Amino acid sequence: MNTPLVIRPRAEDVEGQPILRPLPSAKCRNVGPFVFFDHMLETRYAAGDGMNIRQHPHIGLSTLTYLFEGQLQHKDSLGTNQVVKPGDVSWMTAGTAIAHVERTPEALKGQDFTMHGLQIWLASPKEHEQGPGHYSHHPAATLPVSESLGIQIRMIAGSGFCLESPVPVLSPTLYAELHLQTATTLLIPTEHEERALYVLSGEVQLNGEPVEPHDLVVLPPGEEMTLFADSDSHAVLFGGAPLDGPRRINWNFVSSDPARIDEARKRWAAGDWPKVPGESERIELP
Repeated sequence: MNTPLVIRPRAEDVEGQPILRPLPSAKCRNVGPFVFFDHMLETRYAAGDGMNIRQHPHIGLSTLTYLFEGQLQHKDSLGTNQVVKPGDVSWMTAGTAIAHVERTPEALKGQDFTMHGLQIWLASPKEHEQGPGHYSHHPAATLPVSESLGIQIRMIAGSGFCLESPVPVLSPTLYAELHLQTATTLLIPTEHEERALYVLSGEVQLNGEPVEPHDLVVLPPGEEMTLFADSDSHAVLFGGAPLDGPRRINWNFVSSDPARIDEARKRWAAGDWPKVPGESERIELP
């Protein structure tokens, strides 16, 4: 039996929102198509305050935003203007070039509120890296859920545990939210080659070994694993098929071809990029 790889995330700050970022790391660049993983930590905002991530670009990836608390307004260069609520999936595929804005909706800023959620990036397969951009919103009620013996599994994207999400993923994907009551056990199957577990809260054991909250554990391929909850616990399980080759990540750009990243940086710096309607402020190249 191989030993799982444990990654402790690094603390970051995105426009005032504290986050933990376990991927990418020096120990692991990706798990299946997942190349970037941000845990937006539970943060209390006073009335009038909130997140405001100005206009910024992407290529070669899909972003997926999933909230536990709070709301986000998503606007993009396709003309989308969507409020994302807890349990919804906000899915944006960048293709060759897309820009978007993420901020706290004005209606929510009229009161104190709590923000908590996840945002991840999935590298697009090579055949889709140069395709058109796309956005879709999937309300919480459309995501399949399984509940049995004190365990709830919600399939955020992809498939697993006999569940399939409506989110239009571009390659075999697993992204499931797990709620385990105290003293329950979940067998993690081998239906996806690459898998990782991220513990949001609670005390759990993986094959008898304790896993700390905010640890990301990369599971050995081809091995069934047993997850046991010592207390009421909350986690996500994610992964999928291996990428069809390595990916370069530079700022907000992901590509199998470094030349495309260089071109994207030049285009954004020159202002030669699709614009988000009604938005003038933007984040400049670092």
